[in-house]
Amino acid sequence: MQNFKNHARYYPLHHFVITPLTLVYLIWSLTNLGEAIRIGEGISMEIYHLIGAIILILLPLLSRIYALKNQDRIIRLEMRQRYFELTGKSFQETEKNLRLSQIIALRFAAIEELLPLMDRAVTEKLSAKEIKQSIQNWQEDKRRV
Repeated sequence: MQNFKNHARYYPLHHFVITPLTLVYLIWSLTNLGEAIRIGEGISMEIYHLIGAIILILLPLLSRIYALKNQDRIIRLEMRQRYFELTGKSFQETEKNLRLSQIIALRFAAIEELLPLMDRAVTEKLSAKEIKQSIQNWQEDKRRV
């Protein structure tokens, strides 16, 4: 059962393989460039490797950013739909008073506690962490990025 303590997700291939390897390659390339500058040979080849390392480190980061931005848009749409189903009203006015992080945190609240928790989030300016800690009936989301 998902809850506040275990809801964070890691994608092993991204977090523990690709990203560390690209960091190692970047550090290795910087070290080799420094050595090439020190001895005065092969500088252009090491700059070439450094450019490749920078590109390789940006690719997984960019793909993660794109996926998270898309996920955020989907969560906004989901919350707009849930709010409309519960109230028959547009989420637009309430949404203006919430930060994206709060909306994302509210996504985990079950139907029966969503509206009261949303009101508390607006009036008490609860942080995302405080919202998540306040949830009694956690709505799982095991398909997040």
